[in-house]
Amino acid sequence: MPKNDNPRVLVAPLDWGLGHATRCIPIINQLILLGCTVYIVADKKNFSLLKKEFPQTVFLRYKGYEIAYSRQKKFLFLKLIFQLPKVILRVLLEKKWLKNIVKKYSIDAVISDNRFGMHNKNIPSIYITHQLSVKTGNRFFDTIAQKIHYYFIRRFTTCWVPDFEKNGLAGELSHPKNLPANSIYIGPLSRFTQVPDAEILNDLLIIISGPEPQRTIFEKEILEQIKGFKQKIIFIRGLPSEDQKPGNFDGVKIENHVPGEELNKLMAESKIIISRSGYTTVMDLATSNKKAILIPTPGQTEQEYLAEYLIEKKYFLTENQEDFSIQDLLEKAKTFHFQEINFAKDGYKKIIMELVKSIKSDKF
Repeated sequence: MPKNDNPRVLVAPLDWGLGHATRCIPIINQLILLGCTVYIVADKKNFSLLKKEFPQTVFLRYKGYEIAYSRQKKFLFLKLIFQLPKVILRVLLEKKWLKNIVKKYSIDAVISDNRFGMHNKNIPSIYITHQLSVKTGNRFFDTIAQKIHYYFIRRFTTCWVPDFEKNGLAGELSHPKNLPANSIYIGPLSRFTQVPDAEILNDLLIIISGPEPQRTIFEKEILEQIKGFKQKIIFIRGLPSEDQKPGNFDGVKIENHVPGEELNKLMAESKIIISRSGYTTVMDLATSNKKAILIPTPGQTEQEYLAEYLIEKKYFLTENQEDFSIQDLLEKAKTFHFQEINFAKDGYKKIIMELVKSIKSDKF
């Protein structure tokens, strides 16, 4: 007998940058399309971003892990280690919080994007991650970090990996030697689509986001470099909760944030894009089939690995922030042989449909 004709599904993205929230957007859209009642767990920037995308959806405000970055790359790993006790405490608290929420709202399933404590033994609990191989910059710590990650993954019913089983976009990150037994590949997640006949109106679209203080450091460097440019530039700061912004200047339009549909259009209308090499951005660019220059966040080893992997594949042009020159990179892009990325773009929809059917039949 069906458990619920309109399953209640809770979606909880990690608060590390905006990527975890934005890649949950296609999942939330598909759940709503299939008649589910969606509850979104978010706070601060994630709340602001997702509230603009889903104004009619029920939000349960709950704080994230609030991980802070260091200003200097060499101290980043040490700073993250010192924050582990806080993260562990947050995981324990969110698990307890979720138990009460599941009972209060009669939640039928939970989808957690990299939030370790968002699982419940009484309902299907899905964990989303592409980072099955953890890159810390040290092999010993890589192994320890992966063991810890796998410990949490096993607490969930299923682990969704947003990549292809073969020829993936994330390379070793999503293709470890030993895959967790409860993992399945669902294909890339993106809220965007290709706009093949779009007219090119902008010479350059710059999109930044990510944790502080590196987001601000990168923004200041960009603003300094684009002063005096004669091209038409759109600069999106990745600050959905901000009202104030720097004033526009010659040929440059600055926005704190734009909704997904508008951003999709801007990407299609731009000759080339500069952004971070976060995996969600990579999936969006690949789905949109756009040429891009990717700059990894200093010290964020996952992004640094992706940048190396993607330029080797010739999918995107990449450069370190320390050597970053917009003018030089735009010149390099003119002769860089970008390889087109072709793949089916909605494989995840079938997986979500199977999840909803299993919830309704109570046979997950």
